[in-house]
Amino acid sequence: MKMQKSIRLFEEAQKYLCGGVNSPVRAFKAVGMTPLFIDRAQGSKIYDVDGNEYVDYIGSWGPMILGHAHPEVVSGLKEAAERGTSYGAPTELEVKLAKEVTRAFPSMEQVRMVSSGTEAAMSAIRLARGYTGRDKIIKFEGCYHGHADSLLVKAGSGATTLGIPDSKGVPSDFAQNTLTATFNDLRSVERLIDVHGEESACIIVEPIAGNMGVVPPEEGFLEGLRAICDDMGIVLIFDEVITGFRVSYGGAQALYGLRPDLTCLGKVIGGGLPVGAFGGRKEIMERLAPSGDVYQAGTLSGNPLAMTAGLITLRILQREGIYEQLAQKSDILSRGVREIAEEGTFPFTCNQAGPMLTFFFTEGPVTDFSTAKRSDTTLFSRFFSGMLNRSIYVAPSQFEAFFISLAHTDDDIARTLEACRAVFREISL
Repeated sequence: MKMQKSIRLFEEAQKYLCGGVNSPVRAFKAVGMTPLFIDRAQGSKIYDVDGNEYVDYIGSWGPMILGHAHPEVVSGLKEAAERGTSYGAPTELEVKLAKEVTRAFPSMEQVRMVSSGTEAAMSAIRLARGYTGRDKIIKFEGCYHGHADSLLVKAGSGATTLGIPDSKGVPSDFAQNTLTATFNDLRSVERLIDVHGEESACIIVEPIAGNMGVVPPEEGFLEGLRAICDDMGIVLIFDEVITGFRVSYGGAQALYGLRPDLTCLGKVIGGGLPVGAFGGRKEIMERLAPSGDVYQAGTLSGNPLAMTAGLITLRILQREGIYEQLAQKSDILSRGVREIAEEGTFPFTCNQAGPMLTFFFTEGPVTDFSTAKRSDTTLFSRFFSGMLNRSIYVAPSQFEAFFISLAHTDDDIARTLEACRAVFREISL
């Protein structure tokens, strides 16, 4: 595998970009390698500046559910761009996409379009605070909701200990209003509620965790959160930036038959362009400016390119058999990898939620961040480099997901399993 151009570009990038990248995980520091610089992508493949081709399981970290450069999306974007790339004014496209979102997510009676998942989560929390008149929020260790100050917090030693900043630059006053519980552990939430329930504005959760690796909710966990919020007048926020329109057309909340009060979306709804959205019960959303007294604004919110790509993507996803195809591809890959791993001499667990999966190099089960952190990251680094050398491009972190797209073919999956077999053999030696 040639990397001369990527190495040269990374050296140059570090002179002008902080760390040489515009998002930390792209730097490949977790796997001790030089990042690939990408030239183009098509379907299930991605191509770097050195001319290497890879089967891509990152999919721009989730949005590319149709595959890269889908011809219908590209055609629609060309037509939209010729009419102007941004107006800073309302468009019919925004209304059409909002209609599609509210049809797919009945809990989202009204929607506000934004430009990123971080912005969606940050705004939803502000809205929950404005609606309830309370300051504290409850989140879960290992669930990522963007890099807003109040969300870059981890738990202290005790279940009711107030958070401490997980990043320099986060004021301790912000951290003190963020409480952290354990994913899949209702008792940890109840302990926080016993002390801070009357002060808590919202509980925000990834209904299927995707940022500690893929970790599905255990039976009764999400239902328990809904009951706690109902009892205490707390706003329940589902962060479906990753799972929305990916695990099903109606997201994780459709899979589990639950209605949160607010939902955050992103990734798939922009068809690969920068996008985010949040929405929920009308009585809460009406507190948002200009209707109400909770302020939020954005120059590029609802821009016509993102709305166009999102609309086309969602309409394709409504075609018959789409999610069955995604499930079949994902099941073949996950079953094959589990069978191959059984022949190895290393600890291994595969978690799957629809067309998302994570290979943890630890004994299972992986049910929360603490069990995910038991993974052998050195083994993962060896796995990553072995797969990359065999032209399979996976996330450069143990705590991320494989994303399956409609563009992945039977041959892609066969190549991936063949690569896994070879790499697992090497790891076992």
